[in-house]
Amino acid sequence: MKILHIACLAGLLWLTGCATTGAPSPDQAGTDPKAIPSTARSSTHTPQIPNGPLKPITAAQASSGEVASLSAPADLWDRIRRGFAMPDLQHELVQDREQWYATRPDYMQRMTERSSKYLFHIVEELERRGMPTELALLPYIESAFNPQAVSSAKAAGMWQFMPATGNYFDLKQNAFRDDRRDVLASTRAALDYLQKLHGMFGDWHLALAAYNWGEGSVGRAIARNQKQGLGTSYTDLNMPTETRMYVPKLQAVKNIVANPDAFRTELPLIENHPYFQTVDITHDIDVALVAQLAGIREEDFRALNPSYKRPVILAAGTPQILLPWDNAKVFQRNLEARREGQYASWTVWSVPTTMSVAEAAQRAGMSEADLRSMNNIPPRMLIKAGSALMVPRANTTRQDVSSHLADNGQVALTPEIVTRRTTVRAGKGETVASIARRYKLTAANVADWNDVRANAAFKVGQQVVVYLPVRQAQANARAGSSNNKRSAAPPARKGGTPSKVKRR
Repeated sequence: MKILHIACLAGLLWLTGCATTGAPSPDQAGTDPKAIPSTARSSTHTPQIPNGPLKPITAAQASSGEVASLSAPADLWDRIRRGFAMPDLQHELVQDREQWYATRPDYMQRMTERSSKYLFHIVEELERRGMPTELALLPYIESAFNPQAVSSAKAAGMWQFMPATGNYFDLKQNAFRDDRRDVLASTRAALDYLQKLHGMFGDWHLALAAYNWGEGSVGRAIARNQKQGLGTSYTDLNMPTETRMYVPKLQAVKNIVANPDAFRTELPLIENHPYFQTVDITHDIDVALVAQLAGIREEDFRALNPSYKRPVILAAGTPQILLPWDNAKVFQRNLEARREGQYASWTVWSVPTTMSVAEAAQRAGMSEADLRSMNNIPPRMLIKAGSALMVPRANTTRQDVSSHLADNGQVALTPEIVTRRTTVRAGKGETVASIARRYKLTAANVADWNDVRANAAFKVGQQVVVYLPVRQAQANARAGSSNNKRSAAPPARKGGTPSKVKRR
C-alpha cells in the first residue's frame, strides 16, 4: 500500500512538471524572468479588443497573407489610396500634367462625378485579382470615364477598345449592342488585358505603354534599345508623344487623388458602396419599360447600360441589366406585378433576300424613314440577304429573338445601283439577246422596256431603250458626243456597236 501511495505522488509530480513546460524558462528565453511578458507568466489571458467593429478582409488580402486594417475606409477614395502599389514615376511630364488637371477644376469635377457610377465595381475587381488600385484611375486618361466615348481610331467605351482587340477579348459588337461600352464586360476585358501585358513585360509602366501603343510596338522598342545597349524602362524607350504622356497623366491623377488638398482640388464624395446591382431578365423588354418599372430616367438607365444600341434589350444576348442599387428591387417588384401586355414592342427580322429599303419597310409595316433611322441605313444602299433588322413586333408574337441573332446579327449593305433611261441605235442583225449581252442586262428586261418579245430582232438604226447604271450611261453619252463631232450621221459599225447614244 505504501508503495502504491509513493507511485501516485510521483505521477502527480510528473504531470505538474509537464503542465509548466509551455512557459519558457529564463534559460530558454535568454532573458531575466521579469522580461517575460505577463501573459506568459500568468495562467490567465486578457484578450485585446480592437476599437470599432471587425471588418472582413478582401480576397486579395487573404491570398497575399497581409493583415487587414481594422478601420474601414472612410470613402472609396480612401480605399483606392490604400491599394496603391505601382512605383511612382518621377518625371517632369508628371508635374506638367498635374498643373494641367489642377487648373481645370470644372473638368475634374465632371469627370470624377461621372466615374462615381463605375469606380466601386472596378476597385472590387482589382482587389479580387490583387492588382494595383491605381488602375481604377485609368479610364480618366482613356475616356474621362465616358462609356460612349469614341476615338478617331474607332476605339470605344471607357476603356477604349479597338474593334479587333475587343473581338479578341470576346466583346460582342453587332447590330444590337457593343460590349466595348458594357460596364462589366469591358472592365473584365481591360483587366484581363492589363494582367496579360504585365505578365509579358514584368513592369506596370511598360504594360500601360503597351495598352496604349500595342504590345508589339513596345516589344520592338525594347529590342532596339537592347541592341544599342540602352536602358529598357518606360522613360528609356523611344515612343510616340501620346504614349510618352500616358503614364505621366495617370501618375498626375494618382497624385491628385492621393493628396487633393496639395493641389487645391476637392474630390466629390463617393461612398464605399456599390452603385448598381445586376438584375436578371428572362424576356425581351423595351428600354423605356425597364426605366418606367425601375422608376428612373431612360438616360440614367443608359448610363449604366451603354452597350445597347436599340430601344429593346434582347434577353438571349444580354440576360442581365444594371440598375441603381435602390431601384433594382423596385424594378423586380413592378415587373412581377405586371400581368398584361408584351414586354417588347420590337423584334428582329432576318431579311430573306437582297432588297431595297423601300421594299423592306413595306414588308415590315413601317415607313422607309423609320426603318432607316432605327437600323442606321444611309441613302442609296440596298439591304443584303441575312441582315438582321429591328422591326415592330406584332401583338401576336410570343417568341423572343434567338440567341444566334442576338449575338451575331448584323446589317449588311451594298451600294444601290442607280440607273438612267438611255436609248441606243441597233446595229445590223441586232437582237434583244445581243443588246442584253453587250450591256450585261437580262433579255427579259430589254424586251420589257421595248415592248417586244425576248427573241425579237431590231432593224438597223432602230432606237432601243435600256436602263444602264449612271456611270455606264454617262460613258456611253460621252462616246456618242465624240462621234457626233466627227460625223453628223456616222455609219453603223460592225459587231452591232450603236452609232449614236441619247439620254432623256
